Amino acid sequence: MKKLSILLLVSVQMSLNAQDFVINASRVNDLMTALSAFKEEDNNSRVAFSDADLEGRAFVMQKMKEAGLEVSIDFSGNIIGRRAGLDNSLKPIVLGSHIDTVPEGGDYDGCVGSMAALEIAFTLQDLNITTRHPLEFIIYSNEEGGVMGSRALAGTLTEEAFKVVNSTGYSMGEGIVRLGGDPSRVKEVQRAEGSIAASFELHIEQGANLYQEDLEIGIVEGIVGIDWYDFRFGGFANHAGTTPMNNRQDALLAAAKFIQAVNEVALSVEGRHVCTVGRIQALPGAPNVIPGVVNLSLEIRDLSSEKMKSLFDMILERAKEIATTSNVEVTYESIDATGAPAMTDASLKKIIEAQINKKGYSYMYLPSGAGHDSQEMTRIGPAAMIFIPSVDGISHSPREYSTPKAIAQGTEVMFQTLLATDSSKKY
Repeated sequence: MKKLSILLLVSVQMSLNAQDFVINASRVNDLMTALSAFKEEDNNSRVAFSDADLEGRAFVMQKMKEAGLEVSIDFSGNIIGRRAGLDNSLKPIVLGSHIDTVPEGGDYDGCVGSMAALEIAFTLQDLNITTRHPLEFIIYSNEEGGVMGSRALAGTLTEEAFKVVNSTGYSMGEGIVRLGGDPSRVKEVQRAEGSIAASFELHIEQGANLYQEDLEIGIVEGIVGIDWYDFRFGGFANHAGTTPMNNRQDALLAAAKFIQAVNEVALSVEGRHVCTVGRIQALPGAPNVIPGVVNLSLEIRDLSSEKMKSLFDMILERAKEIATTSNVEVTYESIDATGAPAMTDASLKKIIEAQINKKGYSYMYLPSGAGHDSQEMTRIGPAAMIFIPSVDGISHSPREYSTPKAIAQGTEVMFQTLLATDSSKKY
């Protein structure tokens, strides 16, 4: 980790020209480096509720106070730094992301948006700027374990979720207590629909579109919906040595054809949707027994609920055909995932685009294939996201990386977008 920090600081000094930014480009990258030091020694992670998470949160809260913010922790464990506006009767503008990681995660997912928001607070302080709207800088709690903090704000966090245990061994309810919240009062955290003026989140793309196209900024069209299904192919388990090939009811063979069919259906339809079989279980699981039952997953992601339904219908039709020709049965069950896609606000996207054009950055519109806190924030008010490139498209890995220049550019765009939104009569 020390080697990464040294390389990052050298890279900052070599690639950033302070005249290109209003924000302090070196400072935001120094904040990234400082945050990266808070990791569990045994797994290089900062999973929600871990000691490293608590230490990282303490660091962030201290920096928020140094930036002149009024800092508090809500009942779901969100860290909220408030900054008064010229007219505090106006609805607040929200900026932020998360700092918790997946197990064996990296230093950029969520952290870029969190440290960019903190840098913007410092820049406002440096320039003695007071916005019209009050501002809220939020570090959402336990994003990787189920967008816990943002779901609490949106009123979609259920008591059933409190029982879910993550890799730290703490349940979500126990974790909320560790973070300084109160599970019994989480419902009080909920914000009413229309209670915020706008919400912004800067994030690494977690894909390779920007990197491969050599583009600097992504404007997020929306955050995909995710539908999960469990499929079951039921055949007949029989002796592998004595059952002729033409007299088998091989559930695994049918499942293999189904997996191929999922890929074929996905490729046959134009768009950025994805369809994935990521889990498979063959029973009874012996090398000398023909599989009689196969359980497998299906995940479909897209920005359109109608398209997701259409893709599923096509896949289901193929599954039934395969079952008939393979002399097996097929059943399925819908499993609740993130639900409907969340579209970002059209007016905010235009404001972001205008700031990008003023800076002369290259950009594209693209969907987010991963879930984010902003998905829940769209339930409360207008929300938008800004992407910066992930080198080689790597994420949820110690190898994830976004350059210091990209981080500074994304922070600058978000800062200018904040000012433009704040001055807009629409908000």
